[in-house]
Amino acid sequence: MPPARTALVTGATAGIGAAFARRLAAEGRNLTLVARNESRLAEFAAELSGAHGVDVDVLPADLSTIPGCAAVEERLRDPDATLDILINNAGTSVNGSFLRTALLDEERMLDLNVRAVLRLTHSALPGMVRRGGGDIVNVASVSGFGTVMAGSTYPASKSWVINFSESLALAVRGSGVRVLALCPGYTRTEFHDRAGIDMSGTPGWMWLAPGDVVDGALRDLRRGRLVSVPGWRYKAMVFGMRHAPVALVRRLAPDTRGRTPRPDPP
Repeated sequence: MPPARTALVTGATAGIGAAFARRLAAEGRNLTLVARNESRLAEFAAELSGAHGVDVDVLPADLSTIPGCAAVEERLRDPDATLDILINNAGTSVNGSFLRTALLDEERMLDLNVRAVLRLTHSALPGMVRRGGGDIVNVASVSGFGTVMAGSTYPASKSWVINFSESLALAVRGSGVRVLALCPGYTRTEFHDRAGIDMSGTPGWMWLAPGDVVDGALRDLRRGRLVSVPGWRYKAMVFGMRHAPVALVRRLAPDTRGRTPRPDPP
């Protein structure tokens, strides 16, 4: 009998990452869960293992740091591992426009949203291509398609994730490896609370459930799509951002010099 498929999920203890872990465990995948909080990781691993009878390893790591990335990269490059699914979910934002945020906060955001995705993908992809199969899901955001939705640098980091993922998907076409950029809108997670962003004024119809986001992502991945945008309202929004004249997009972009911009979707 072939070994069970194994998935590695970053940012695995909450929100979209936890929803991915639950869904993949329910499908019989073994898991490696990555997050900063070791006790929370252990508790979640026990829950998944008990509920689904799968093997769940935990790997505490802060992916905004080089040592944290290196620990996960070593696991991804292990020639004896049966890893064939990588979910790059860990990410963060900053509260405020670039003119008023601290440089260290901006750098940490780029380290986590961009550098960690680059490094982990670079470690996992060659083995997947060599084995003739594997899936990589990089969690981006609808804000990565344009600047109208937010005045921070977060959309720029997620735009990189989208373009990086689409480029890789084309580069490995025919190898058996699939790469997907997942671009959710506002999702009920801990994301905004951790960034100190007040979301109390956001209409209820704009919110997505993490489980629905994951279901849509896996469905699109298995259909061979390169980009997944969950929810009809966000699909319409992205269509508008991708096809609106550039001059109009720039004219509608907010002036955030003296106020807090509209919060970023995850």
